[in-house]
Amino acid sequence: MDEKDLVSWNSLFDGYARCGEVKAAMKVFDEMPEKDCFSWTVLIDGLAKSGEVETARKIFENMPNRNLVSWNTMINGYMKAGDTNSACKLFDQMPTRNLITWNSMIGGFKLNLRFLEALEMFERMLEEEFRPTHATLVSVISAVSGLASLGTGRLIHSYIVKNGIELDGVVGTVLIEMYSKCGGIDSAVTVFRTISHKKLGHWTAIIVGLSIHGMADHALKLFLEMRRIGVKANAITFVGVLNACSHVGLINDGHKYFNMMVNEYGIKPTIEHYGCLVDILCRAGCLEEAKDIIEEMPMRPNKVIWMTLLSGARNHRNTKIGEYAAQHLIELAPETTGGYVVLSNMYAVAGEWEKVSEVREMMKKRGLRKDPGCSSIEHKGVVHNFIVGDKSHPQTKEIYSKLAEMREKLKLAGHVPDTSQVLLYIEEEEEKEAELENHSERLAIAFGLINTEAGCPIRIMKNLRVCSDCHSVTKLLSKIYSREIIVRDNSRFHHFKDGLCSCKDFW
Repeated sequence: MDEKDLVSWNSLFDGYARCGEVKAAMKVFDEMPEKDCFSWTVLIDGLAKSGEVETARKIFENMPNRNLVSWNTMINGYMKAGDTNSACKLFDQMPTRNLITWNSMIGGFKLNLRFLEALEMFERMLEEEFRPTHATLVSVISAVSGLASLGTGRLIHSYIVKNGIELDGVVGTVLIEMYSKCGGIDSAVTVFRTISHKKLGHWTAIIVGLSIHGMADHALKLFLEMRRIGVKANAITFVGVLNACSHVGLINDGHKYFNMMVNEYGIKPTIEHYGCLVDILCRAGCLEEAKDIIEEMPMRPNKVIWMTLLSGARNHRNTKIGEYAAQHLIELAPETTGGYVVLSNMYAVAGEWEKVSEVREMMKKRGLRKDPGCSSIEHKGVVHNFIVGDKSHPQTKEIYSKLAEMREKLKLAGHVPDTSQVLLYIEEEEEKEAELENHSERLAIAFGLINTEAGCPIRIMKNLRVCSDCHSVTKLLSKIYSREIIVRDNSRFHHFKDGLCSCKDFW
């Protein structure tokens, strides 16, 4: 070019930065005869995106005139690098802020799993009378999902309705996902039904949501309706469909939809799809077939798949396949505590106490400990957390009194505690029963029975898988107290009502 003006230099410079050629961009930047705010900001953005956040900050500090775009770019860079503290300090120093500033902070907190801070920032934004965009609401609703705070989610939904915000786009999708993850599947279905122009994301979100709640019939019915009206499913939709088959043991349907995905839709199965198929077979007790699929998979099995096979072997008391799965799991991910625990429980049920001791010794040598069970329940906007045998709650006296009441009612209902998988160093049967009675979800249920109105559902989140005895107990409690009890563990949702559960996890 005979004449290179500032626009020409910026175009070349911006092109290098967008392609990730940061060194070339810096060389052009140094050669530029003049620079404007755009030039400086593009360099800051390029450096931050390439991971050189501290260099970006030095350039930011050397800017002769900083504008709002440069401040926002630097904050965004910090958030993407995971440095939320530096982003907050910069935010507090800003002379002025705009909607992009607030979105960068809220989205950044959500990105870094700082969900509570994301919601607090959203509250500040509303107090300063900024109107949220769709991008803001997507981040905020996702943060609510991370916290599993149904009450907060309903407040956000109420804001959306009052302000006439349409749900036809991504906001509708994340709202369905939020209600599903927070245990409000009925509300998720209601949101789905109110969306007039449903897109693939909406269909996929509700199918996945229904599947994790064990509502396979409803999920598969919607999938067939989706096919009928010509909405083409994608790979994630089929994860939901296969999950639905898995949670209620539909082996034939699982195979049918897996083959449909490959042959009719031309979708190449991912490890998630194979994982669903293995799960279907394991729940149904078809362990050899599940093992064959794992061995024939075109990709290396991950720890989730080996854990699925191990859990299936434990449930169906197949020690040989359990050992096979445990060996591969420990080789692949020796830090997976759950694998040792399931293997130990499998040996305990089989009465192989020497092998139980060997597994416990292996864990001890590797410095591994079983994660403590923790259950949470939300009441009036406050999340109450309980661990096994917890006595730290302000209502401890009332909670343990309610536990004693629950114990008596369970005995009258004919419940016999399943102590086969209780911590193995506890020898006396009475001590084992006491250990079960103090499991975290039972404390949370007792709290719920004390503090919520009769007839209201009790929603509990647990970090570990519900044990077989707690599963049986919760089924009975739902009938004894005429309550719907919804428990989300690390595997799925369990809907307990009238003495039944939506899942096929225990027999």
